[in-house]
Amino acid sequence: MSEISRVLKTFVAYLKRPDLYPELGRKIIKNTVNRGNAFKGKEKTNSWAASKAISQKEAVSKLFGIDIDPFKNNFAEILKEAERRQNECPIKMGGAGALELIYYSCEFANAKNAVETGVAYGWSSLAALLSLEKRGGTLYSSDMPYLAQDGDQYVGYVVPENLKPHWKLFRFADKESLPKIFADSASFDVVHYDSDKSYNGRFWAYTELYKHLRTGGVFISDDIGDNSAYQDFCEKNNIDTTVVEYEGKYIGVFVK
Repeated sequence: MSEISRVLKTFVAYLKRPDLYPELGRKIIKNTVNRGNAFKGKEKTNSWAASKAISQKEAVSKLFGIDIDPFKNNFAEILKEAERRQNECPIKMGGAGALELIYYSCEFANAKNAVETGVAYGWSSLAALLSLEKRGGTLYSSDMPYLAQDGDQYVGYVVPENLKPHWKLFRFADKESLPKIFADSASFDVVHYDSDKSYNGRFWAYTELYKHLRTGGVFISDDIGDNSAYQDFCEKNNIDTTVVEYEGKYIGVFVK
């Protein structure tokens, strides 16, 4: 599919969904007036992140006092099945990330309520749910419909059926999903951000999510090198964050 065809298909799909009109308006502004917003402060933050970065294994040990090595052995069959489902999926989305960091964040926080933005195949959802289900907990997820791919039915595709009773999925942009989520649960033990990549979108969501993260809870943000929103947020709030280097990208994580 050409870029023009993809854009037209996405636009028409938005027009069929009045509930998504607010996000359509934001996307038009983001891709016209605020085109540079996505990369604001990128060079500064990549230099900062590189100077602080440690491995996922080091970060989990430093923050939580936990060894990540057992994770892949303990859940080998589940992860193998999830990979098989990803490979058979006809829609291409984002792959697995730092699963151990997410899982052990939930373990450390003894999490019963967690919130994430961005789902795709559902790898991060799977990692969180493997911990949450032990305590009868709930994962709240915000994820936009995949309008250009007709891929809605594949969102969370790798999450097994037995974990879905612990999962509430909200299919709107963050600015619509998060107020609905906060109305259902006002406090969270773990926050994982991996959605809107723009500076303004990130900073807004970070602020809202941080308000609803309990003291002692864990905050995680993927792809913090895209722009300086995460660095600026941490500096504004005097947060001493750990930076994880994972597959050439940077993840931010701290305990509130």
